Amino acid sequence: MTFSKAVNETTHWFNINNIDMIDSPALVVYKNRVAANINELIKLRVPSLLRPHVKTNKMAEVCQMMLNAGISKFKCATIAEAEMLGTIKAPDVLLAYQPTSVKAHRLSKLIELFPSTHFSCLIDNAENAKSISSVFLQYNLCVEVYIDLNVGMNRTGILAEKALSLFESCKNFKGINIVGLHVYDGHIRDTDVETRKQKSDSAFKKVSTLAEEIESAEGKKMKIIAGGSPTFPVHLQRANVECSPGTIVFWDYGYKTLFPDEHFDYAVLVITRVISIIDKHTICTDLGHKSIAAENTIDKRVHFLSFENITPLGQSEEHLVVKVEDAAAFKIGDVLYGVPHHICPTVALYERAVIVEGGMATGEWKVIARDRKISV
Repeated sequence: MTFSKAVNETTHWFNINNIDMIDSPALVVYKNRVAANINELIKLRVPSLLRPHVKTNKMAEVCQMMLNAGISKFKCATIAEAEMLGTIKAPDVLLAYQPTSVKAHRLSKLIELFPSTHFSCLIDNAENAKSISSVFLQYNLCVEVYIDLNVGMNRTGILAEKALSLFESCKNFKGINIVGLHVYDGHIRDTDVETRKQKSDSAFKKVSTLAEEIESAEGKKMKIIAGGSPTFPVHLQRANVECSPGTIVFWDYGYKTLFPDEHFDYAVLVITRVISIIDKHTICTDLGHKSIAAENTIDKRVHFLSFENITPLGQSEEHLVVKVEDAAAFKIGDVLYGVPHHICPTVALYERAVIVEGGMATGEWKVIARDRKISV
């Protein structure tokens, strides 16, 4: 789809000159800002030590922009995201997930379908590692795996002090080859930079100790993949550690507020319109649960630009009621531009995104990996 209505320039960076061509609610990607965030990422870390997580963007075109910028390694959470990366011939893709048998079969099909892409995955359990090896043996394949370490997130992974035993239990399994360690320290979210660094360093010490133990005992040097957007500034100081931020490419209000030391800009917004004037201090917009991540409390879902003192009061599937200073300042159809508090699940709510360049909506990109299945 292409838009082609020329109008005058506007004063705010986010204003879209041909906004009347876009229905709401809509997800809007500012392409030049995405490019600027990617360039900032590369300024901070050489591409060979970057492995961005694509769960935030879920768009082949955004991943292609990173690929064109020199980034060749990626991390993903779903088979669909892995397939999306395969379609653009991304050289190196880690499924940052321990696959069950069903997912292992799907991953093996990706390896066969996309020979230009090197796929790998995680393990944290010997019994499941054996199951994965069994699946890949059926296809006469061998997949590289990383041991997933739990350093405090308490979501997945094995404790570092138990991981050497896991390595020894799995090292001779046919069909898998243990090549590295993966650690996500997403529980470390302190705004104070020094506190964040101290906590990350403390957690990472267990990782480096384990890597040394494996190399000493087995003569095998482990690759290390670490962190997300919050601890990216800490991990980028470590030699030979691949960093895997994700939100950085789009950024959001939550991380902008929590981590002011990270100099990335909003590159994706949601647009919504006023659909009803309720009383002199209350209006309703079309930004419901289905259009913005709603896992947080009502005050931590969206932040509106250009208008001050807009307070969300209530939300349902298709409506967001907000309090304003003077409802008379608004009319039905007025557009509000909102920064999602959490961009990752917000992106997944949309089938497609409107692309903005030079203040104009110029087309659309499909959010292809929002689906759980593309073809495999």
